[in-house]
Amino acid sequence: MQSATVLTPLSDLNLRLAAQCGVTDVVHRYPGPDLNELKLARDRIASFGMRLSVVEGYLPIENIKLGCDDGSELEALKTLVRRMSDLEIHLLCYNFMAGTDWLRTRLDAPERGGARVTAFNLAEAEQAVLLGYRPASPRFDELARRLTPEVLWASLERFLIQLLPVAEKCGVTLAMHPDDPPLPSLLGKPRIMHNVEGFERLMQLAPSPSNAICFCQGTFAAMNVDIPGTIRRLGRHIRYVHFRDVRGTPESFVETFHDNGPTDMVAAMRALREVGFSGPLRPDHVPQLAGEEDGEPGYTMLGRLFAYGYIRGLMQATEH
Repeated sequence: MQSATVLTPLSDLNLRLAAQCGVTDVVHRYPGPDLNELKLARDRIASFGMRLSVVEGYLPIENIKLGCDDGSELEALKTLVRRMSDLEIHLLCYNFMAGTDWLRTRLDAPERGGARVTAFNLAEAEQAVLLGYRPASPRFDELARRLTPEVLWASLERFLIQLLPVAEKCGVTLAMHPDDPPLPSLLGKPRIMHNVEGFERLMQLAPSPSNAICFCQGTFAAMNVDIPGTIRRLGRHIRYVHFRDVRGTPESFVETFHDNGPTDMVAAMRALREVGFSGPLRPDHVPQLAGEEDGEPGYTMLGRLFAYGYIRGLMQATEH
């Protein structure tokens, strides 16, 4: 099991702090067509004694989700997978939320000691109070509203049939992230990765060692499922973990500190050990602590330092 992280910004200070806290693996966003940026990032991260092991976020995949790719997005992803293989980066995390990405309606909900966390409320979202890190374009939004779940499934199957052979050859794993929030539809746009059954269907859709799951624990917690039981249910298909927690329901929830939510985090870590999970595990959407009010909500550094220590302790406590 590898202690991993996103760093925003990817500064020398943040890299040094992560390394000092025992982090071994760093997650990088898709840099765009100039994939030489990945090599530069890999080498820079290596200079701090860590490795770049995951590419996640900002992928050229929106037209693929909508079923209207002219081939350019698919080719860009194939090129990315091949370049990742050259650089020994073996995990690509993606999602299939068409027309948008993860959404929150509040960025300053109060947590312990006045820390600030993100929150979601469907009623507010339906009033167009939308806060996310990458809003959909009007064109994507309009096309997504015309979709049905089965059209989305067909687009996903076509995508996997075309990309998985390249990923298998290159030794790269594709890890699907769940819909966040995990609702069957959001603002008139259907979603398909919002429950455990959807992930089981995904695994049956394209049996392959390169077809896998990003177990975003907070999103699964919002589904109100038993987290340790779900980890055991999905088992060996889990190849990447976002280790976090939320309190609430799919329609209304708030993020929490790792040690202040409803999930038994010790039991979750034990379940990951039981199923043989050995991949990157990172904190996500951490609280903003005092002095970080101007930082990017959910992605500030002080909250990550707390998370690194908490997660490292759980890893060691469940190792044997």
